[in-house]
Amino acid sequence: MKYFEAEFVISPLSPDATDLLAAIAGEAGFESFEETPTGLKGYVQQQLFDHSALQTALADFPFDNVNITYTIREAEDRDWNEQWEQEGFEPIVLPGLVIHDGRHLPTNEISFHFPLSSFLEIEIDARQAFGTGTHETTRMICSELISLLTPHSTLPERVLDCGTGTGILSICALKLGATEAVGYDIDEWSVDNARHNAVINRVDDRFTSLLGDATILNKVEGTFNLVLANINRNILLADMPAFRQKMAPGATLILSGFYTSDCPMLIDKAATLGLTLQKQKEDHDWACLVFNLGLV
Repeated sequence: MKYFEAEFVISPLSPDATDLLAAIAGEAGFESFEETPTGLKGYVQQQLFDHSALQTALADFPFDNVNITYTIREAEDRDWNEQWEQEGFEPIVLPGLVIHDGRHLPTNEISFHFPLSSFLEIEIDARQAFGTGTHETTRMICSELISLLTPHSTLPERVLDCGTGTGILSICALKLGATEAVGYDIDEWSVDNARHNAVINRVDDRFTSLLGDATILNKVEGTFNLVLANINRNILLADMPAFRQKMAPGATLILSGFYTSDCPMLIDKAATLGLTLQKQKEDHDWACLVFNLGLV
């Protein structure tokens, strides 16, 4: 998949201006960033880049004393996650759950001396950083999945994973008791990697990974009891009607991948679709929303 690399220069440089710039660029399609001594480098899939949206947003940048310039070039066609692949990641620990790369986990116990047998394990082949559990949005959704299990209830049988990435959310749901998960992604590499991780975690017989955007749902039969989407705000706003069409009565929709400032417009959009807000969580500036579709 071809990417553009943008180098943003922020003057004067400040953490607040950097954070706001990342949020603005994210709305124009940018999906990852790297801090530089003068600002940010951002990476965006060429087919998703909205240059006019970026220009308009920067022209209205709310910090009057801040000047932002940028240059855009085609990113070198190589594996941008090569260092991540080589180094892997340290285990991520959530209540009752440990996510690891198969290389950095001690045999019998994790670093703070809890027995590994007391945790649900998910192994993710460390081929890309996003979707291993290191990001706040992934952790929040995984935590929400864990909270859906109580002594008197079970996880919904059928799960839809929108923008599946590494497949981590589907895998987590399946290991918690879901009987089937269907994931889709616009990135062919992610679709293959999700299948690979499902095999590692021995849930591949219950997991289907599809290539495409939300229109692929027109080819998916039936409805789902639980819909998960960890995607940026603009795509969520555009695709929520498609999610709603695949939700069974009483289904739950869990959204993340956006900033807390984006919550009001997502909540308003959900209300127009008959979805009721059940919970809102935050981790730093990132947010997670949980909605329910009534039985009627």
